[in-house]
Amino acid sequence: QVELVESGGGLVQAGGSLTLSCTAAVRTFSDYSVGWFRQAPGKEREFVSAIIWSGIRTYYADSVKGRFTISRDIAKNTVYLQMNSLKPEDTALYYCAADLYGRYRDNPSARDFESWGQGTQVTVSS
Repeated sequence: QVELVESGGGLVQAGGSLTLSCTAAVRTFSDYSVGWFRQAPGKEREFVSAIIWSGIRTYYADSVKGRFTISRDIAKNTVYLQMNSLKPEDTALYYCAADLYGRYRDNPSARDFESWGQGTQVTVSS
């Protein structure tokens, strides 16, 4: 398992932007596929986006396609989630998760990931 730390959450108005960061204290973070998930109060945790360890493939939930972009900076051991055109329904606790050499045919699920961060809160006001 790898320790993950999310940051970048906050309060933003609808239509605004935020960038979340997921940083790992491990030298081989580039060997991990990383996913972002979110959980709103009273709802199930849902997939948001993921990036394969090699960086050559990315995945997005339909609800965020065209608005969110996932990327990674290997030198900084960090994966980013750029969120634009935010909507009130994007309000949730956002988690990053890591999966060693993970590969997925379709959008991955939470059970594909073995390491999880503590989450960062994103609140979008209308």
